[in-house]
Amino acid sequence: MRTILLSLLLVIHMVIVQAQPTTATLDRFFDAMAANQQFSGNVLIAEHGKVLFRKSYGFADFGKQLPNTPDIRFPIASISKLLTATAILQLQEKGKLNVSDAVRKLLPEFPYPEIKIRQLLSHTSGLPPYNRYFDSLRKESPQRIFYNADFLPQVAAHPVPLIYAPGDNGNYDNINYLVLALVIEKASGMSYKEYIQKMVLRPANMRHTVFLPLTDQYNLQDVGKFAYPHLYRHRYDSFAIKANSVPYIREYWTAYGFSGFGDYVSTVEDLLLFDEAWYGHKLVSDISRDSAYKPQLLNSGTANRNLFGLGWEIAADSSNGLVVYHAGAATGLSCVLLRNISRRQTVILFDNAHFTAQATGMKALSLLNNRTVPLPKKNIATAYGRILMQQGEAAAAKAFAEMEKDTATYFIDEEEINLLGYDLMGNDNPFHFPEEHHFREALIVFKLNADLFPGSWNAWDSYGEALLANGRKEEAIAMYRKSMELNPNNENGRKMLQQIEGK
Repeated sequence: MRTILLSLLLVIHMVIVQAQPTTATLDRFFDAMAANQQFSGNVLIAEHGKVLFRKSYGFADFGKQLPNTPDIRFPIASISKLLTATAILQLQEKGKLNVSDAVRKLLPEFPYPEIKIRQLLSHTSGLPPYNRYFDSLRKESPQRIFYNADFLPQVAAHPVPLIYAPGDNGNYDNINYLVLALVIEKASGMSYKEYIQKMVLRPANMRHTVFLPLTDQYNLQDVGKFAYPHLYRHRYDSFAIKANSVPYIREYWTAYGFSGFGDYVSTVEDLLLFDEAWYGHKLVSDISRDSAYKPQLLNSGTANRNLFGLGWEIAADSSNGLVVYHAGAATGLSCVLLRNISRRQTVILFDNAHFTAQATGMKALSLLNNRTVPLPKKNIATAYGRILMQQGEAAAAKAFAEMEKDTATYFIDEEEINLLGYDLMGNDNPFHFPEEHHFREALIVFKLNADLFPGSWNAWDSYGEALLANGRKEEAIAMYRKSMELNPNNENGRKMLQQIEGK
């Protein structure tokens, strides 16, 4: 009895010793991400349905300093596509459709008879983005919002050419799942929202997952426990603003009211329930499940380069086993549901201030499997830019000299410094903010980059652009010539020299 007890205690001790380093490693990794202003959100990591690691970071509302909490809802963006794909597989099991059917079998007015349901699921249909069909109408009626009911009449009346023959190639596009939402309604006799609620969310016990179209997500104000998407206006900013406070973004996401691809808000706990429901036969059969995890082949017999199955994307790196996932992203938010099928491991996270959820999730999965992942470092370009704008050139130069020596804490990247320079010039403005030009500071940054990377033709080319913007024509010519010496094929440098010198 004593021997058995000692053996049992030894086994328990070994499990604890093995489990602790993984948890501690994950803790160090995410703490460093948050401290380096590279992560704000929730992370949940489970194995065989049991939570191993769960933690919240950053703010749900930066302005009010309201922290993210484990139970907070967040937009799951394109992870919503998994709900749509699940519905299609269920309807196939009920004999209401077959994924090999032509879409036209269920939607007779659909003008592309060659497109099959499985090609919508795997993003290989060749359909162009939906704005190709509606942008002209939006110009005529800029206040009108178009919904799923408007889709088929417009597409049938004004079809446009496919990007490629269905099954010849692959390109990820929301339009595929818009059409699938219409297929669900036709095959089930229910509205899309009603079907997902009754046949997907309820069986999976996902009580905190709610239908909330993008048109509403970017109009929300003060709704309580909700992680608002945020963004940093500039690379040197230390404070994030709500994405829906930016008119261009609000207008972009509220221009169309289409459903099927990004309509839900949820919690990390509910997504774990969804994960478990896929294992536990609550949603689909083994046959449907296994078919969903296989990359769909193109007409050539090769796999789609994006490795999409029936709704799920399959990770190209199989060193940890079969990993399937779906990521989601909208302006100011990214999220991912990662599932290692071989080891029944799950990584779920959202980030409401960055676009790195998928990459961060993959690193977390590697750490879970005891693979080495370097601790994240601070971006020296961001830190330097912040000091430059707040304290001036001298303070920034002094700080950079110290940070450059601290290689354990900071990383230096030519492209990051270059992007900081363009941000200061006002040329890196994807969100249509009022233009802000800091030409003097941009010149300082581009000169620093050229000094750090003297063998880079691009660094000298950018420096030349900044000099020209500062009215220093002769020096700009010298920088462009330097760039051309390093890369005689630099067409931009050639064009700019001809323009400046009048040749």
